[in-house]
Order: sequence, then structure tokens, then C-alpha cells
Amino acid sequence: MALLEVQDIHAHYGGIAALKGISLTVEEGEVVTLIGSNGAGKSTTLRAITGLTPASAGRVVIGGEDITRVPAHEIVDRGIALSPEGRHCFARMTVRENLELGAHRRRRDPEVAGDLERIFDLFPRLKERERQKAGTMSGGEQQMLAMGRALMARPRLLLLDEPSMGIAPILVQRIYETITEINRAGTTILLVEQNANYALEVSRRGYVLETGRVVLEGASERLRTDPDVQRAYLGA
Repeated sequence: MALLEVQDIHAHYGGIAALKGISLTVEEGEVVTLIGSNGAGKSTTLRAITGLTPASAGRVVIGGEDITRVPAHEIVDRGIALSPEGRHCFARMTVRENLELGAHRRRRDPEVAGDLERIFDLFPRLKERERQKAGTMSGGEQQMLAMGRALMARPRLLLLDEPSMGIAPILVQRIYETITEINRAGTTILLVEQNANYALEVSRRGYVLETGRVVLEGASERLRTDPDVQRAYLGA
């Protein structure tokens, strides 16, 4: 049984259909990527999984449990955490305070302190800036913080939305090395990314979205060599 099953989900913004029957699976231990142009429905798919944009039809199943109608604030308890597009760090709070917010539903868990140290091991730059206000950090540092905050929920499934957006190339490389480290440590990842080169390099499988539909899926290596994918997303 797949860890995540998305079954024919539809979602709307007002009268506009953003998702038109998206289906995908993520197996335990995988990195799976969604690629596509702006407006393809990638971020909306993640929002539908987390309940932030409720699906109007279809099902979202995690570990065999239907969570389609579970409130967004309870989905974290099912083992899903989102690092959102645009990072959305709390600018006036310190790095440490932002990270501690990621564990707010685990406040009584004695292992939170150890998890915080693991985040600092994973992102040494966050340790260096532990007392710094998040709003004063670079985009790349804020991306590390957003990912760390999501990991503080100790998710079974980590959703990453555009982790390379607006980040200097040297930090993009480091972010993707860390994504690989997170996965090797046991966290399953569903990755949304416009930078298809990076996404297909770290993922096992991928789905190509266009206007709210899956138009192609398969092993990442096969997608990398597909002429249509190369023309549209890999700059070939």
C-alpha cells in the first residue's frame, strides 16, 4: 500500500477549476516530484493534500486513512508537513522560535529538544543564526528555516513547494543535497519544483502537470530523456 494516494481530486478557486482529476501515489521512502509550468496545479495539489484548498471531489489517503475531509490543522497529526512556496517564515521571530513553532503540536514530547539539535546538524547555518530574526536572513537561509520548521513536526511525508525559488545558485545546490540527506534518513518526500533539472535528479519518479491534469508520469530518468519534457522544462 502506498504511503500517499491521491485519487482523482478536483479543486476550485471560486468558479475556476484548478485541479481536474489529479491522481498520484507516493511510496514509503520515495522522493516523487511534480513538475510543470506556472498555473499547472502543482502547488494546489499540495494544498489539497494538506487541506488548505479542500478538494471538491476525489480522495486523499495517507497510510490507508482517508483524510480528504480532515481539517488542515489536524493533518499534521497524520504525519504530513508542508514547507510552503514563499517560505512564510515569521519575520519578527528568531530562527529558534520559528523552529519551535513547527513542533507546536508536539509541545509535550520530550524528544523535541533532540529534534531541534538534528535540524541544526542538518542546517548548520541555522545554528549560527539561532537568535537572529528570520526576516533579516537571506532567501536561501529562510528556505532552510522553512524546511527545518516542517521537519520539526517529525512528518512521515514532507511536502516541499518550490524550494529553489528566489535562491542563489550556490545555495540551491546545498538545499538539494539536504533534500537527499533528509530522504536517506527515512523521510518520504513529495516535491514541487519548476527547476526540473534539480527535481528529476533527486527524485525516483515524477509527474508532469499541465492545466490541472497529469499528462505524463514515470521514472525520473525516463522523464529526463523524454523529448517533450526536455523541450518544455529542461531547456533542451
